[in-house]
Amino acid sequence: MSTLIETHTVPTENPNAQPAIKTTFSVEEIHQLLPHRYPFALVDRIIDYVPAKMAIGIKNVSFNEPQFQGHFPGRPIMPGVLIVEAMAQVGGVVLTQMADVQGGLFMFAGIDGVRFRRPVVPGDQLVMTVELLSVKARRFGKMRGRAEVDGQLACEGDLMFALVD
Repeated sequence: MSTLIETHTVPTENPNAQPAIKTTFSVEEIHQLLPHRYPFALVDRIIDYVPAKMAIGIKNVSFNEPQFQGHFPGRPIMPGVLIVEAMAQVGGVVLTQMADVQGGLFMFAGIDGVRFRRPVVPGDQLVMTVELLSVKARRFGKMRGRAEVDGQLACEGDLMFALVD
């Protein structure tokens, strides 16, 4: 379910000018790229994007999210697996925009070296930076993810993806 988001050209006198590169994505644009929907759509906005290299996304953590009902009553903490999933979704934006890997669906193939450094709680804004490390045979990708809250590291690790038809 990957599609390219249209970029807009900047009017210029130069007929050989390249189209402007889209560097931010709204939640509606993210939904055009990724199949995830509530309650698993975990990226609210892409605030910086460099094609085929990296993206920075944000997740506004709200007390109203369903996981906090049971994780944990009286002390809501965002589950680590959801932090990793949110980082993977930011990485998915990078992968779905690569022209040479269009079509199919990217799924987790593995995670390495993931460490959690601080809890993420309602009211936090999770800022996730995901950098593309490699793509092999146009079907497998490896990315390094880092999630921060207020400039403090919350989670980091390597994420592997595989393109399935």
